[in-house]
Amino acid sequence: MVNNRYCVIMAGGIGSRFWPKSRQSMPKQFLDILGTGKSFIRHTFERFAKLIPAENFLVVTNRKYKELVLEHIPELTESQILCEPIGRNTAPCIAYAAYTLQKTNPDAEMIVTPSDHLILNEEEFRTIIAECVDFAAANGSLVTLGIKPTRPDTGYGYIQVSDHNTLSKVKCFTEKPNLELAQTFLQTGEFFWNSGIFVWSVKAIIEAFAKYLPEHHALFSDLQPALGTEREQEAVERVFAECRAISIDYGVMEKADNVYVRCGDFGWSDVGTWGSVYQHSRKDRYANAIPAEGCYLYETRSSIVQLPKDKIAVISGLKEYIVVDTEDVLMICPRSEEQQIKKFIDEVKYHNGDKHI
Repeated sequence: MVNNRYCVIMAGGIGSRFWPKSRQSMPKQFLDILGTGKSFIRHTFERFAKLIPAENFLVVTNRKYKELVLEHIPELTESQILCEPIGRNTAPCIAYAAYTLQKTNPDAEMIVTPSDHLILNEEEFRTIIAECVDFAAANGSLVTLGIKPTRPDTGYGYIQVSDHNTLSKVKCFTEKPNLELAQTFLQTGEFFWNSGIFVWSVKAIIEAFAKYLPEHHALFSDLQPALGTEREQEAVERVFAECRAISIDYGVMEKADNVYVRCGDFGWSDVGTWGSVYQHSRKDRYANAIPAEGCYLYETRSSIVQLPKDKIAVISGLKEYIVVDTEDVLMICPRSEEQQIKKFIDEVKYHNGDKHI
């Protein structure tokens, strides 16, 4: 039944790779980095709203982002925002949602999605998601969406399939391989990128927690009586303080024997770096991704420039650079060195504290 379908949006991340635009106070999922007129989390809600009624959404986020979530998705009520006191990676995040749903609807079917991905072909995506929901419900399986790789990317996890059926049993997961291994994966045709989008029944995922993450199962089972009551916040704080941080991939998906992957091509990107923003942005005739107004370039090629509204930038002589200007931070670095952003953040934090982070 469609009324048993729920969408869980994971929206607790900080998006540090998009510093200085993404901050602890306003992380990536609440930004319109691609210039579409809508934030990532708004796009995510609208993408699934054609499959899932608004009352069947849950958003799991850090409690400091609760008001931001309600601002970006006003269709939701406060009770639909599950607030984590601290980030503990995706397994506790998903457990919080799953044990909440088990209490209110034990027959629930869960679609779990990050809040900050790009999907270009949304109709195809929704068709595939509906297939996955039906398959997971009929087989008691844990289903993940796989993306056919277009390059040997070392920033993604990979899923190896055991056959070439539309829905294939997963052979193994590999986290972020080195370049040589990623090239081998690409050549074999047996490996797909792990999108981090999952489909399963509440019953199946809770059985998996009980089997593979028994300490999490015990903690969240004890939490259940407090869910939906005035004791919830205090109980959640206790559970998250005791809860081991672990991803759902490491904790469950790599161990379970009922994991399937549905591979699809629907224009997916996790938009995880400034490089991927550059890739998906409209460019001028010199391959620069720049704002529609206020940017004057000379002898500048293949660069990305992001400016505050009403700010003017005059740039000369840059090739393949990232220029991000905000009210209080200006970052200029070669596109090839964007992996240094974490180092930049650490240095700024060391000298200036958190006020620019």
